[in-house]
Amino acid sequence: MTPLLRVAHLSKAFGGLQAVDDVSFELHAGEMLALIGPNGAGKTTCFNMVNGQLRPDRGSVVLDGTELVGLRPDAVWRLGVGRTFQIAETFASLTVIENVQLALLSHAGRIRRGWRPARVQFRAEAEALLASVGMAAQAERAMSVLAYGDVKRVELAMALANQPRLLLMDEPTAGMGPAERNELMALTRALARERSIGVLFTEHSMDVVFAHADRMIVLARGRLIAEGPPAQVREDPHVREVYFGMGTTFRTGARPAPAAEARHA
Repeated sequence: MTPLLRVAHLSKAFGGLQAVDDVSFELHAGEMLALIGPNGAGKTTCFNMVNGQLRPDRGSVVLDGTELVGLRPDAVWRLGVGRTFQIAETFASLTVIENVQLALLSHAGRIRRGWRPARVQFRAEAEALLASVGMAAQAERAMSVLAYGDVKRVELAMALANQPRLLLMDEPTAGMGPAERNELMALTRALARERSIGVLFTEHSMDVVFAHADRMIVLARGRLIAEGPPAQVREDPHVREVYFGMGTTFRTGARPAPAAEARHA
């Protein structure tokens, strides 16, 4: 099956530091692919090259046959690449539904058109997106009063407003409790399957990764050191040594020790 995303020989250096070094991987539609690694592994740099925020020194990023390298982030976004952030990017002064309406207006290129009040546009579409993430009942609430887990659901609805084919999620469950983070990722996985969205995510919580990733890729010092299904990567001795620390072991569903967890990016 032809991959949705093909990253080939991606490299980026900052001065004398080789942040990403000859990284290649593929992602299919409907697949959840976790990108993990210790601090300084190159995860964020890799993310920023995929969505156009950074231009690689060499390499290729192809989305469904279209080369993304050299395109501006807004052009990459319009080709169907959505993104959520470690700190949710929402407007606290607006209501839940107004946040989603703004995302829909942006997708339609109407943000700067003042001839029609924004709050009456795309309301039905916004309601449908909120329903898809379980937030329809809170549509009229202010973002500022929501629990953090609900804020992340709204951010997901905003990302879906772009009708993405590829969704990049940077530490999607940061700051959330165990139940909330697993609910969010289970929802993301269901939506990815339903809408054939490829999801590339970074995550420091190993319980989330092992429960929800179809495959994993592991970076260390900018290089890809392992890839495959979670069970296979879990048993890789190089991953255990580099990522989890000498002598560290872990079981299915277990979290890393606090000392190891503090090293995660």
